[in-house]
Amino acid sequence: MMPPSLQNGNLCYIVLSAVSIGAVFVLYLTFVPNSPTLCPPHYAQTPQYSGKRNETLSQLPAKPMLLLWFWPENFRFSLSDCKTLMDIDGCFLTDDRSLYSKADAVLVFHKSIKWDLSNLPTSPRPPAQRWIWFHVESPTNTLKIPGLENLFNLTLNYRLDADITVRYRLFVREHPEEKFVMPKKDKLLCWIVSNNNPSTGTGVRTKYYNELKKHIEVTLFGKAYGRFLNYEDYFPTIASCKFYLSFENSIHRDYITEKFNAPLAVGTIPVVLGPPRENYEVFAPGNSFIHVNDFPSAKELAEYLFRLDKDEELYGSYFQWRKHLEARRHFVLQKQEFIKPICSACKYIGNHNEYKAPTNIYKWYFS
Repeated sequence: MMPPSLQNGNLCYIVLSAVSIGAVFVLYLTFVPNSPTLCPPHYAQTPQYSGKRNETLSQLPAKPMLLLWFWPENFRFSLSDCKTLMDIDGCFLTDDRSLYSKADAVLVFHKSIKWDLSNLPTSPRPPAQRWIWFHVESPTNTLKIPGLENLFNLTLNYRLDADITVRYRLFVREHPEEKFVMPKKDKLLCWIVSNNNPSTGTGVRTKYYNELKKHIEVTLFGKAYGRFLNYEDYFPTIASCKFYLSFENSIHRDYITEKFNAPLAVGTIPVVLGPPRENYEVFAPGNSFIHVNDFPSAKELAEYLFRLDKDEELYGSYFQWRKHLEARRHFVLQKQEFIKPICSACKYIGNHNEYKAPTNIYKWYFS
């Protein structure tokens, strides 16, 4: 065992050495500013959603807060896009779940909900907070997840009787269009289709197409037929066709999607397959489209298209509506697919604060 005197001396020597080394290290960092960091900084983990907190609690603006609980299909966009792209600035939109208790409304994307509901909010729900059921698929492609029946106060959907309706509408022009300039047409009948899976309800349109193609050539595009279009080619391709098959994947009331809007926007006649003509005429003039139900068979539809192709005046009559109405191009990039519905929810929350009791969404949606 070392004598106490030597122990004390050794201890002093250790302390003095440590102090000296520390002093040298401080001088080194002071006079060698470009020296590498010996220990890398500890970076905080990336938050679950936007990558950073949108605002601190002390910075929250005096607007109703809409909390985006899920990014739909994980397609993310800048939360400022509602203002910059759609001129909607009625709410404070955030994806920061730590603000849950402060949110006036929570937007929940149906397809992201787990079957056991384990990824829904678990904290007590503030009494005045509204939950919005966000779903834009048809009933054919909707899973009935148990337990959602009476969770939601509001619905965000394509149907006209939804609380927040998301549609591609026609707009009244401020000034009548003097003359419609027809885009150059080098194809007769076109169809862009990415999905031909019969389990999603496509059987009706596939059957009709298989009969129609016996009587008229259809130029096909889309990954379902191995001819994927670049996004920038989507509208120009449709514009280059005299007619376009606006065939919905399943047939339900009000289920009329961008497949109908695109040809209207670019100067092409849509040939529609979906709900009855009367339903389409709620959204567009009856002389702006051709409905497959207007013809006893696909053969007679093809004969009518050939007739229109040869009769310039009759073909042009399908564009008379454009003098006073306007169809606008929709977003086509995948990451922009859900900008319109999310921003529409923001606008609604900014304009409405009335109470609404939770309802059975399935009883409403599947009726």
